[in-house]
Amino acid sequence: MREFNSLFLKKSDQMQIFYAPGISGSSYLLDEKESKHCIRVLRMGKGTPVRLIDGKGSLYEGVIDVPDQRQCKIKITQVIRDFEKRSCYLHIAISPLKNPERFEWFVEKSVEIGIDEITPLICRNTEKQNIKTERINNIVISAMKQSLKARLPVINSVIGFNEFITKDLRGARLIAHCSETDKKISIGRTLSKGDDAIIMIGPEGDFTADEVNSAVLNGFSEIHLGNSRLRTETAGIAACHSVYFLNQ
Repeated sequence: MREFNSLFLKKSDQMQIFYAPGISGSSYLLDEKESKHCIRVLRMGKGTPVRLIDGKGSLYEGVIDVPDQRQCKIKITQVIRDFEKRSCYLHIAISPLKNPERFEWFVEKSVEIGIDEITPLICRNTEKQNIKTERINNIVISAMKQSLKARLPVINSVIGFNEFITKDLRGARLIAHCSETDKKISIGRTLSKGDDAIIMIGPEGDFTADEVNSAVLNGFSEIHLGNSRLRTETAGIAACHSVYFLNQ
């Protein structure tokens, strides 16, 4: 098995991708769900080339060795370590939404753009206090495969606002809100290329003034995401894309 730099891989190649957590060695058995999709749905057979991602940053190339729809065996031929590793770490803490599909849309699109960690944040104005964790994790895996990424973002448990702002967090602390103030600056003026960041996005009713003040007292800087008043999920995507664009 040979190891290659990510430049070897062309994104235009449409080879099928499967999720393979815990992969090691020269072969891998897909779980029943992935095996069934591979053999029964896609009708792949012995010798068909495939790609596997482990969720920890490595991308593998291989071929189907045993086309079993319960345990499809893949022979590994090449591996790319730290596939398209990003230079920064992005963590977005965002309020769950009354309409869960809008929150799920944010999760899907942020994974496609590039994000490392998502925390569902319960604020004073949050209407929905929970998320469907299993469904969210399935969306994350699907988006990771679709966008050809090899690292699985972390989806944290729901946490209260006051507990979150006092945690030991990695990177620059930022809070985006809609209140009129001259203290807010743009992400581009706050971060530099390669900077790690934690960005908090509030619920439909925004953060309260007390929440913003508490965040500032705990080291958060106030930012804006442009002149438009954005929905929560749109604001999350705008923040994610701003960091992505800054790091190109």
